[in-house]
Amino acid sequence: MAVTGAPKRKRKKFPTHIVVFLAPAVIVYSIFMIFPLLNSLRLSFYSPGEAFGATNDVFVGLQNYVTLLTDDLWSDRFWAALRHNFVFFLIHMVVQNSIGLFLAALLTRRQLRGRGAYRTILFAPTMLSVVIIGFAWQLILSPLWGIAEGFLGFFGLEALFRPWLGLEGPALITLSLISVWQFVGIPMMLFYAALLAIPHELSEAAYVDGATDWVVFWRVKFPLILPVVGIVAILTYVGNFNAFDLIYTIKGAPAGPNFSTDIMGTLFYRTFFGQQLQLGNPTMGATVAGMMLLIILTGVALYLYGWQRRIATYDI
Repeated sequence: MAVTGAPKRKRKKFPTHIVVFLAPAVIVYSIFMIFPLLNSLRLSFYSPGEAFGATNDVFVGLQNYVTLLTDDLWSDRFWAALRHNFVFFLIHMVVQNSIGLFLAALLTRRQLRGRGAYRTILFAPTMLSVVIIGFAWQLILSPLWGIAEGFLGFFGLEALFRPWLGLEGPALITLSLISVWQFVGIPMMLFYAALLAIPHELSEAAYVDGATDWVVFWRVKFPLILPVVGIVAILTYVGNFNAFDLIYTIKGAPAGPNFSTDIMGTLFYRTFFGQQLQLGNPTMGATVAGMMLLIILTGVALYLYGWQRRIATYDI
């Protein structure tokens, strides 16, 4: 026998206030990020005729990508830029994140006084303009009027000085280390926040059992911040494969000497807009941008599948 008069469940009212709050950000992000991204991908499937306003618009499919990867005119520069980008990323991954973790561990020590001042000093370069950073380091490392040679001479190491920004081998490494110096504050603060969130009881229990500071950090604290380590790693990957401004500020669009500091960002800029005697080619520039997107998405997918799933399993 059916029960009559049962109260009907009242449907929840649609949360229109969420739409109101999210709409401005979604609209702005779509106009300045989503639409340019989709239009750039669309442009990479067409011949240059459409890019220059001609009437012979030709859909060429993946031909631009094949040309970029196989044609001698394009492939040498592309593979060199990709290789340089991986070097740029690896230096940040190993040097920047290791220093950031080390500094965060020092800042969380209870014996350290004035940690607020240290945090501010270490994070200050991150807030400076890249133009200021590039100009300042050009002056510091200049063999004519820079202070680097005199600084090394103060310690008796003047023989080690070289015009690092002007040599094909050291130029990319030097620019990478400048970038590390500027942005080391970001991983430092992320690691610092993660370490502060660890309950003190865990460390105290390890100390009671006779563990040293080194053992407490690597056996107790570090496993607990592995999710943050993964986040820092993927942020480093995405940020470095989108890098452009520092190299452009110091070495310009040609990314000299002899393209030795050329990365994906400068290759895209030079291809799309042109420079000196090279005319801009928007369709091939969009193709370079499409390859950058594919490389970044591949790295993010590997992170989500290979790292994030393991971390989630470990947490469970």
